Amino acid sequence: MFRVRDPFRRAQLAIAALFCLLGFQYATWAARLPTLKTELGLSEAELGLLLMACGAGAAASFPLVTVLMRRMGSRRLALVSSLCLGVLLLALAAAPTYPVALLIICLDGVAVGCLNVAMNAQGAALEVEHRRTTMSRLHATFSAGSLLAALLASGMHLWTPDLAAHFGVATVILLLLAGYSWPGLLTADQQEPAKKKDRRKLTMPARATLWMGCAMAFGTVTEGAMNDWSALYLKDVVNASAEMAPMGIAVVSVMMVLARVFADGWRTRWGDSRIVRLGSVLAGAGLALALLVGGVVPTLIGFACVGLGIAAVTPCIYVAAARTGPDALALVAAMGTTGLLAGPAAIGFIASASSLVWGMGAVAAAALLVALCATRIRWTALSEA
Repeated sequence: MFRVRDPFRRAQLAIAALFCLLGFQYATWAARLPTLKTELGLSEAELGLLLMACGAGAAASFPLVTVLMRRMGSRRLALVSSLCLGVLLLALAAAPTYPVALLIICLDGVAVGCLNVAMNAQGAALEVEHRRTTMSRLHATFSAGSLLAALLASGMHLWTPDLAAHFGVATVILLLLAGYSWPGLLTADQQEPAKKKDRRKLTMPARATLWMGCAMAFGTVTEGAMNDWSALYLKDVVNASAEMAPMGIAVVSVMMVLARVFADGWRTRWGDSRIVRLGSVLAGAGLALALLVGGVVPTLIGFACVGLGIAAVTPCIYVAAARTGPDALALVAAMGTTGLLAGPAAIGFIASASSLVWGMGAVAAAALLVALCATRIRWTALSEA
């Protein structure tokens, strides 16, 4: 860290390491689900429950995160949760039975929820301290971490099928990322506005916070559903070839990464409010039009609109929530995780009751609802923060 003299760049790289760490850890065990399924003798339903356990743990972590953020601060919470993620990865490799694995994955979700709030709080504080946008690029490094995990999983599987060896190497990488990030992390967190400190006894969050949470939930519903249902839509509805079907996920992912690389510049020029509103409208309208037109090429163009439009939504909402206070950030993060967990399942229910076209139509509607919620959020410019 001492080689980077610019304080902003030094902190940016440190926080980016946390985002990369989270994406890497999650994708590491997700990439070895077939191995876990075989070693533990799981059915499809049990495997699905295992996946849901992580999201449920993250969603349920809200009360704990709120307390830990106040007592430890985002810097220490980020370090502790990062170390826990490494330990839990090793524990998962040694899990003797399905119930034990289920408990480990649930605890992993809690650690994910803690790190998610801590690192986004760090990113938002960095923007305020230096009056420069960076959150979208930070979120792009999460995708980079997932890519790194996929490449490592492929390489390790060619070398040895042993799960413990793979997760051991992955844990070393996690520790290196955590160690790299620690010296450069910000020591001071943003505080809640003074007028809100007197209201800590109130159990209900502010209305503005609920609007942020709803916007985050609808945004993560859109992201999660595209990852889970785009390939099946191309294959079963558009009649794309087996080779073309995975291109749906690829198009959405590539557009999201590219958009997040450039989105901070857009935020500086046009502001977070306009980016969220126009982006979510582009995602919803582009997907709806693709569903109406049909065909492989129009569908892929519609999917590209979703990736491009929705990419900057969650980073901008995280910033808005963090500027409101740690409690708001924890709640908004929990609602986002809930949307990511429940959204794809809800789309499946709609598809089974009618058709996948209507299910994807609900995804388009969710994106448009983000724009509606965004009109009720008070967006604070960097100059006002």
